[in-house]
Amino acid sequence: MQPVSYARHQFPPEIIRHAVWLYLRFTLSYRDVEELLAERGIETTYESVRRWVLKFGPGFARNLRRLRPRPASTWHLDEMVVTIQGRRLYLWRAVDAEGEVLDLLVQPRRDKKAALRLRT
Repeated sequence: MQPVSYARHQFPPEIIRHAVWLYLRFTLSYRDVEELLAERGIETTYESVRRWVLKFGPGFARNLRRLRPRPASTWHLDEMVVTIQGRRLYLWRAVDAEGEVLDLLVQPRRDKKAALRLRT
């Protein structure tokens, strides 16, 4: 895991990590995160939260992706007919042995050959 440097930041790393986590984990605005931090006695601005998310967010996501377990070697293809805005579409899902969705494909025609290219 690549270390994250919090040098030259006014707030402690725990507060920055918590603010970024709140924004990315829940569907909150920067101002919502600012209010939640203010309720805990931490006075910051939504602009600081925005800068933290832009600076530290991609690194957090990269580290989390690295820690995610690799998909199993065996997988299967699920097919389902769905209606979106009144149109019948075919939803194909590639699912590994543990039930993790590996890839999705939505298409208007039932084309199994195209769906099989999901995992190649």
